Order: sequence, then C-alpha cells, then structure tokens
Amino acid sequence: MKKIIILILCIVLIILSIFGVKYINYKAEQSSIQEANLEYETYLNKQITGREVTTAVNRAVNQNEKNAVSKDEQGFYIQNDTNSIEIEIKIMDNETTYKMETIYNGGMENFIQYYNEIYFECTRIDYNSLGKVRYVLFEQRTT
Repeated sequence: MKKIIILILCIVLIILSIFGVKYINYKAEQSSIQEANLEYETYLNKQITGREVTTAVNRAVNQNEKNAVSKDEQGFYIQNDTNSIEIEIKIMDNETTYKMETIYNGGMENFIQYYNEIYFECTRIDYNSLGKVRYVLFEQRTT
C-alpha cells in the first residue's frame, strides 16, 4: 500500500514539474516577445526624425538576417508568420511607399542626407499569429 501511494505521489510531482517548466518557458517567451515588440511600439503615433527611421530599418534588417528570413528574386524579404519584420516608409514628396530594403540597399547615407531632419510618424503596426511585430508603416509628416 505504501509503495502505491509513493508511486502516485511521484507521478503527481512529475506531472506538476512538467507543467511548471512549460509555464515558466511560456512566460519567458512572452516576456521576450514583449521586449522585442517594444523596440517598434515606442514609435507608434509619435513623430520621429529620418535618422530614427533608419535606426528602425537597420534593426529590422538585422533581425531578418539573424532569423534567416528568405528573400524573393527582387531582394525583398518574404514575410512569414513567425519571425519576419517588414517596414514601409511613405514619402509624401512623391506619394510613394518604399519597402525598407529599397532604402537599405539604396544607401542609408542618401536617405539620411535628404530626410535627416524630416519628421515621420509610425501610423500602423501589425502583429503575426505569435503576437510579434511583423509590419510597421512610417509616413512622412513634414517636407
């Protein structure tokens, strides 16, 4: 009888331990997602300079490279539902929306030269199914 009770207690402890570890991992993942999202959410509905836009673009490109996000034949990152980030910049001077890769590959120095002191506003952020930022839109506010 004692052996059965000890066996049941051991099984219950093992099950509780498994659930505890899963819960701790879940909370750690959620914390990591929130921290990563905060890097982009701080821009939402705020005016920032062109230099800060380039910082966000550099961050997104680095994250896509780190996460080995695939590119299409034009060199644009292919969006997935797990770890890709896309940034678009809407320039009011010519009413054109540019993907971050266009700005990044065209030369960040050129963008900074023309838009360093121009203000942009982050008007939209979308999330993937995991709750991570997947899309950010910056719109030019001043000329």
